[in-house]
Amino acid sequence: MRVLETMSFYDHEQVVFCQDRTAGLKAIIAIHDTTLGPALGGLRMWPYATEEEALMDVLRLSRGMTYKNAVAGLNLGGGKAVIIGDPRKDKSEALFRAFGRCVESLGGRYITAEDVGTTVQDMDLIYQETHYVTGISPAFGSSGNPSPVTAYGVYQGMRAAAQKAFGTPSLKAKRIAMQGCGSVAYHLARHLHEEGAELFVTDLYEENVERFVREFGAHPVAREAIYDVEADIFSPNALGGIINDDTIPRLKVKIIAGPANNQLAEDRHGDVLYEKGILYVPDFVINAGGVINVADELEGYNRERALKKVERIYDHVLGILEISERDRISHAAAANRLAEERIRTIGRVRKTFLPHEKNMLNLGKRG
Repeated sequence: MRVLETMSFYDHEQVVFCQDRTAGLKAIIAIHDTTLGPALGGLRMWPYATEEEALMDVLRLSRGMTYKNAVAGLNLGGGKAVIIGDPRKDKSEALFRAFGRCVESLGGRYITAEDVGTTVQDMDLIYQETHYVTGISPAFGSSGNPSPVTAYGVYQGMRAAAQKAFGTPSLKAKRIAMQGCGSVAYHLARHLHEEGAELFVTDLYEENVERFVREFGAHPVAREAIYDVEADIFSPNALGGIINDDTIPRLKVKIIAGPANNQLAEDRHGDVLYEKGILYVPDFVINAGGVINVADELEGYNRERALKKVERIYDHVLGILEISERDRISHAAAANRLAEERIRTIGRVRKTFLPHEKNMLNLGKRG
């Protein structure tokens, strides 16, 4: 793979490759855009088949974080990191502490957090080597596991989509097909179950499905059959790229809304959904609750304040749907337009040099 050429395609600022043979660390940190502030984005641990697959994932995920943070109104840029490995058997103290030192070496350009395959406990190990980490244990004055708050934001975004599609935000008796039964999906399912939704679920791990069946009365579905369920809402809760040429014709839903990142295999699939009359809530808009929550730590964490910010996802979704309707563009394009406009506008505002900024030249030390 031509790394610099690929970086240029996605317009990334920096990609850092990290390895530590003793710790078994193989990681990539991607910083996409820091116009709005330092890059904040989670650390994913996954058994990628190849290094090229890991690189493409971190590039797409970090770009998504730029748009997510922009639409959420945060003064943060977009970044992401991946560790190549199996989170069920390859974790160790040394692994995460070695990764923490890689983060520290960037001097604050990248702030890490929990993501797929990592936990609060992993963040605590990283914290031993760097302060540029969020989502650590509440004992350190942090917010802890962001999954419940991410799920709460997705729930609010679903309600907004339902208001547009069905004329009411109520999800009672709505049939919802959930692909993936992980941590965020669990908390989302709890909200949906409490409101009276009917859930159809699938997951890579059978024990996760059994938990949803036991606690929420969900209907188990074979992994590939989840695309064929006749439902009101399809909720992607696993990995990306699942909205594609093969799956779109199979979907029998009014709404696609879920927390998985990079749901569209290609940008053009957002246009395909729009043409088919499927209301698609862009992932980087609806799943912003987690990053809104951990970003609040940078101000001194206040949970009530963070949840109030997360509730605004309802309004963000309605705003994007209004832009789509007004400009006759896809919902995905409307979200991109909103993010890019904020980045351009704030970028122009911040063009003025201020003496207190970190990049001030220390001319007194010359010579």
